[in-house]
Amino acid sequence: MLLPHFTKMLRLLRGVDARLLSMAAAATVLAGCASSGPQQPAASEVDASGNIVGAQPVVPAQVQTMYEQAIAVMATGDFVDAELRLKEFLLQYPNYPGAHVNLAIIHASNGDDLAAEAAVNAALRLDPEHPAALNQRGMLLRRNGKFIEAEAAYLKAVTSKPDYALAHYNLGVLNELYLQRLEAALQHYERYAELVSDDKQVEKWIADLTRRVAANQRTANVAE
Repeated sequence: MLLPHFTKMLRLLRGVDARLLSMAAAATVLAGCASSGPQQPAASEVDASGNIVGAQPVVPAQVQTMYEQAIAVMATGDFVDAELRLKEFLLQYPNYPGAHVNLAIIHASNGDDLAAEAAVNAALRLDPEHPAALNQRGMLLRRNGKFIEAEAAYLKAVTSKPDYALAHYNLGVLNELYLQRLEAALQHYERYAELVSDDKQVEKWIADLTRRVAANQRTANVAE
């Protein structure tokens, strides 16, 4: 289900391929507001599928509550309040990468790529292998036309965490729409589908790409 703040994003993306619209939605749902707060005794960021996305430092219970409240507000689409809450959290606990990643998502949704990049860099300084931060870096690079650099960021995310579904999704989109690598796109969509059950839209894309890849192979065989 799309959150309320996607209305503005969808207007900005009107006319773009449906894969890009879904990618914008998935980016926030899976990598941002669906993330849980710090856990005791070992805190973790968790995506919408319940997958651990990166180890986080342990924080006091009262600070954990602050973070959970910020994420709950973010889930409602009130990014202004969520941003304030996340910044307050980081004033008291600046070493939590997931909070920086969620700030990056908020800044990116507001079109402030410089602030988003700064937040991503802050997360990666704390944890250079943080999958969600690497995924956000890839999204920023893709949006700015740096497709090869974006691919490298996504690949580093899935190297760090092979079952990080969203990075596989984004690799599928990048390979299909920007790099024109249909077979690679199909592989990443299929991996995403293995990790995230019952995504009907991606299942349709897989069926479409399977036909296109087969057709290309038949054409290549005839040409030979």
